[in-house]
Amino acid sequence: MLKPERILPVPDASATCPTEGKVLKYYEGVFEAAYVLLHPFIKPVSVGKEQFKPETYPTRSSIAKKCEAVSWQEVAARAGLPSIAAVDIGLRSMILGLSEELSNQKYAGKIESLVESDNILPPLDGCFSDLLHDRVLAHIQELGHEWVWVGDDFGTERKLYWIEDLKGQEAGPTRDHHNVFTPDQSILWTTHWDSHFSFLCSSRNNLSNIQALEGFFCTPQTEVYWSVRP
Repeated sequence: MLKPERILPVPDASATCPTEGKVLKYYEGVFEAAYVLLHPFIKPVSVGKEQFKPETYPTRSSIAKKCEAVSWQEVAARAGLPSIAAVDIGLRSMILGLSEELSNQKYAGKIESLVESDNILPPLDGCFSDLLHDRVLAHIQELGHEWVWVGDDFGTERKLYWIEDLKGQEAGPTRDHHNVFTPDQSILWTTHWDSHFSFLCSSRNNLSNIQALEGFFCTPQTEVYWSVRP
């Protein structure tokens, strides 16, 4: 007797990230707004750039204390790129995250030259920014939450954590590609595998203060691959 094919249920939008397509369409009926939170470039100040290798990569708290954030706007200006969209395309091209017709090796080369000459590092793809991690969690706390679920990419596993225990943690549950969401499903913080930013999703009111961090609100037309869409 043939065994039935095992098909996973549709992922819960309140706990996952869209892989492509329009962001607000994916979250329709779940979240009113989604903010694209650009992960800053990293400028080592009191730690050597050579330490940023898999075997010696600094801890999250070390990066927060010993490095400075460099905005995408500043990188665009210093690298001679026309916009933050060009920065996104360059970063995606560096990790081979775009098809050949959409990638731009000229943009990638300008970012690589700046990284070399100005002693900075690009943000890692597919994970939360070490420089922003605790600030985002603090924002969630300010909205009255003390607990969050930390789930896997497809929403098949999750574990509940006290937010304060996650702040400053080094190689804990939010270190790699994960989704963080509140028990009442009113806030989601999520990353996309081939991206150097994260989505913070909730109501417009809840996200009003997050604009202090570099990024932008999604419009109905904003796609996951926003930089290569008209």
